[in-house]
Amino acid sequence: MFFDTDCAAVVHNIAYLRFIEMARTHLADQIGMGLRAMSESSQFPVVVRTEIDYRKPAALGDILVIHGRLESIDRMRFWCAFEVRRKSDDLLIVQCRQMLALVQMPAGRPIRLPAEWADRFAHLYKTKTLQPAESPAAAKPSGISA
Repeated sequence: MFFDTDCAAVVHNIAYLRFIEMARTHLADQIGMGLRAMSESSQFPVVVRTEIDYRKPAALGDILVIHGRLESIDRMRFWCAFEVRRKSDDLLIVQCRQMLALVQMPAGRPIRLPAEWADRFAHLYKTKTLQPAESPAAAKPSGISA
């Protein structure tokens, strides 16, 4: 989108975090933490740390695909990993890891992750293509159009 780019038609670094946020929302839905479920339980995954490496620039008109997976699950935190790739040539644009904690609201206190998560969501440890590109104007089911 035009608003994702600068005057040179290069995607802004902050736009990738929004793309990753959408992919992480889809991943959360796959582990039973969709937006409605989180609202009803008042338990929310909260980003504690983000590590991001910008490998190559994407430009206006590039279609980007986000690959996301669970990387690890501990007692109090879990890591998700993401790759942003250009669809036309599968070029790696961005790599990102995020550490998250599960927080009970309104107290804002971290809670232990359910013990069964490691086994129950083992299939999400594999690289999985997520489809976070849903723009109000025209959704592209194959990825994000930058």
